[in-house]
Amino acid sequence: MPSAPNAPREAAWRSPGFRLDPRNLSLLGVLAALVVVGGITKPDEFLATSNLQLVLTQASIIGVVTVGMAFVITSGGIDLSVGAIVALASVWATTVATQEYGFGGILFTAVAVGVGCGLVNGVLIAYGGLVPFIATIAMLASARGLALQITDGKTQIVTVDSVLDLGVKDAYVLGIPPLVLVFAAVVVLGWLLLNRTTFGRRVFAVGGNAEAARLAGIDIRRQRLLLYLLSGLCCGIAAFMLVVLSGSGQNTNGNLYELDAIAAVIIGGTLLSGGRGTIVGSVIGVLIFTTITNIFALNNLESAVQQIAKGVIIVAAVLVQHRTLRGGGQP
Repeated sequence: MPSAPNAPREAAWRSPGFRLDPRNLSLLGVLAALVVVGGITKPDEFLATSNLQLVLTQASIIGVVTVGMAFVITSGGIDLSVGAIVALASVWATTVATQEYGFGGILFTAVAVGVGCGLVNGVLIAYGGLVPFIATIAMLASARGLALQITDGKTQIVTVDSVLDLGVKDAYVLGIPPLVLVFAAVVVLGWLLLNRTTFGRRVFAVGGNAEAARLAGIDIRRQRLLLYLLSGLCCGIAAFMLVVLSGSGQNTNGNLYELDAIAAVIIGGTLLSGGRGTIVGSVIGVLIFTTITNIFALNNLESAVQQIAKGVIIVAAVLVQHRTLRGGGQP
């Protein structure tokens, strides 16, 4: 029996998240090439188990943020405040008053602050009519300023042993750091939410054509609000993970996370214009950028060179997207 006319369209939005399409395979090739480069330039340091664990742990923190960013960009939005939200959540969760409530207090505060910031973004964008760029830039400035005010420019040291213990090797599960396991759980849940739920289908619909989605009965404002809540939730989780890794809260935490998250999402195959997104590609993008940073650090290259390299990769990825779209192909 012939398939329904809309079957190819449905398969198109499902396939990027489910299987390793040619783009994801290409990204895996790039990642493999970077591993080879790292192994050649600094074989003892790069291929050491401790370094690989560090790379995965660092990728996990920005990776959780990237999962939330993937949802937002797939819907046609943008969130430039994620790094500042991570900073604010981390310092609010590590104040002396908060630490008095122990592990649960720190975790709850980090997540609550992240969700609260996401709520503000969502309300301003969905119900206030502000452009996402403006609303999230305002949140970036406000969150950074509040984080600085809370810390007075000082580092807040975590004294709760149950939090710090998550970062020691004794807490590793079969050699895998707990933060990596958290990241894996977030990725799986994010993939299922985007590709196997009504919510996910609405994300693609809103990003593809918001007006058509509205006419189809989708509450656009509510959908956008939920998306920024989700992004804020991911920032809160990432903030707690960063507190575990660093053992402190600082107003400089999450610096340029928005750049790394957006870059990873773009090179992973998500369209900046919305309507197409992939969690798998975004995760591979995170691993690529984290590996690049690690290789540069091991080879004592300046951070400025790292940022230039990332900028070149972003531009190249966007140009490839535009060229593919003009050629009538699928990005």
